[in-house]
Amino acid sequence: MTKRRERLEVIHDILSIIRLNNNSIKLTPLMRKSNLSSQGFAEYHRELLSKRFIKEEQDKKGKRFATLTDKGFKFLEKYQIILGFIEEFEL
Repeated sequence: MTKRRERLEVIHDILSIIRLNNNSIKLTPLMRKSNLSSQGFAEYHRELLSKRFIKEEQDKKGKRFATLTDKGFKFLEKYQIILGFIEEFEL
């Protein structure tokens, strides 16, 4: 049985996917790669926008892209520090 991802893990995964795609990815591929239902993805998307971890941009054709903000990049940095702490103390 697989373990469900915790909220912070999902946020980390979404932000990492954006960063790994040159800080710009369309919303549908982001949803697929984050392995969330459309409803679950919509909730996280709204939260990340409202907390200003990501922002949306549109190209000339009106296609929407998610990009990281400075706050989103900072979250990824701090998350790695937390993981290092957990690993170091074998928690």
